[in-house]
Amino acid sequence: MLEKHGELIRIKEPVSPDLAMAAIALKTFAEGGPAVFFEKVEGSPFPAVCNLFGSEKRAALLLKGELAFNFKNISRGFHALPLPAFCKPVMQQEISLSDLPQIKCWPRDGGAFLTLPQVLTIKPGKKSWLHSNLGMYRVQISGNDYIQNEECGLHYQIHRGIGIHHQEALARGEKLKLSIFIGGPPGNTLAAVMPLPNGVPELAFAGMFSKRAFRYAKYNGWLISTDADFCILGEVQSDLKPEGPFGDHLGYYSEKHPFPYLKVHKVFARKDAVFPFTVVGRPPQEDTIFGSLIHKITAPFISKVLPGVHEVNAVDAAGVHPLLLALGSERYLPYEKREPLELLTQSNAILGFGQLSLAKYLFIAAKEDNPNLSVHNIPEFFEHILCRINLERDIQIHKNTSIDTLDYTGTSLNRGSKAVFAAAGEPCRELGCASPVKGVLVVQNKIEHGENSEKFPLVILCDDAEFTKKNLNNLLWVTFTRSNPATDISFSNNQVIIDARKKPHHAEELQTLTQSTPITAQQPPM
Repeated sequence: MLEKHGELIRIKEPVSPDLAMAAIALKTFAEGGPAVFFEKVEGSPFPAVCNLFGSEKRAALLLKGELAFNFKNISRGFHALPLPAFCKPVMQQEISLSDLPQIKCWPRDGGAFLTLPQVLTIKPGKKSWLHSNLGMYRVQISGNDYIQNEECGLHYQIHRGIGIHHQEALARGEKLKLSIFIGGPPGNTLAAVMPLPNGVPELAFAGMFSKRAFRYAKYNGWLISTDADFCILGEVQSDLKPEGPFGDHLGYYSEKHPFPYLKVHKVFARKDAVFPFTVVGRPPQEDTIFGSLIHKITAPFISKVLPGVHEVNAVDAAGVHPLLLALGSERYLPYEKREPLELLTQSNAILGFGQLSLAKYLFIAAKEDNPNLSVHNIPEFFEHILCRINLERDIQIHKNTSIDTLDYTGTSLNRGSKAVFAAAGEPCRELGCASPVKGVLVVQNKIEHGENSEKFPLVILCDDAEFTKKNLNNLLWVTFTRSNPATDISFSNNQVIIDARKKPHHAEELQTLTQSTPITAQQPPM
């Protein structure tokens, strides 16, 4: 179907899965290219495909044009969705992990990884899909201390549903059964990345996205997707093994750390199976499209689950979780001078809700001050905040909290701090323009206080000012992926200063495509 619409190209020559396929994927996405089908992958009998979700146009084709759904029906209950259906198994062949394309994306990666897996667990003590969690957690299938073809690493971030099932299994003294699906209907892949509340099974949403019930079978206590191209069955062991490094979506390496791993029992493939993969790195990448889809799909629910909150945007250019923008309300004291009161209450609700709780910096504004303001117009949103914020009153810092597992700016893995910047009321200052965002001053290595400090309430201290202020994406990425609020925010001379310089404990930055070895004859014709 994609080929018919001019949205896919084929590479017929053999390509190495060791960095070369990933380099082609990165280059193709950067140039707005189509999906890429690798007919011959060195070392594997299976073809592979990447960049499937590389544009919203292509995602709409894959999802049959449906990016807006009937949420009224969904709210009535699961009976309004195409519910999972039991089928006969269709996996025709048993294979080994080493038969899969051994794709390594970045030079320091600890081995080959699955980057588009659908990982399914069922609540210990239960058997039905109604008690399932489907998530996308990276899986390391080679390298480190894993026994080849018998073990693979499982990396899941804090606040993910699989962690609850894992904890319950440990408490029961059981090993958690786990199924990994690769491929199948694109709606199944999208369902795996949906940030649904705990206890809401993603398998029901997979049927909605695919316009067809999620079809499954049972095998010795495991649930198998009968539409997947590949299926790995295993049990999570009670101890840990080193996992990583892995070039991640913040634009840095996740370093090697102890994480859970699986004892692999079976690996199946269907006839004519195709191996899908993606490459993550500094945004934007293909997962940027996933983020855009999630925002569109979940937007109608925000005001339902977070009263008073109108809109949120986990900013992709800043690595998603490091920066969250939100529009809230100030409604309860209309007779007093406007200042952030209800906004700060709403900020606590946001920072305690699901995956939004991973936000490190939250900027929240009152919609009443500008009904046309949008969290997706980032420069305008920052200008709205910065011309109104009271620096002594409207910034709150939460010390010693949980942060994204992939964020290395904190005190240790999973631990760091959060900051809330809130603004309501009339403008109190004029802003100067010295960077992609009015009111933001970018300086290198040291602060020099000038006469116009009042016009620049936010100062970014960085290693390379020219790079940081070159464009909006650079400014957001440097500022929010290289700072920990509790230790890197200071106040001086009517300014708030964020120290976004690299620190010794930070993770290593990923080598960009332009810095790496040039792609030669294997690059696709564009």
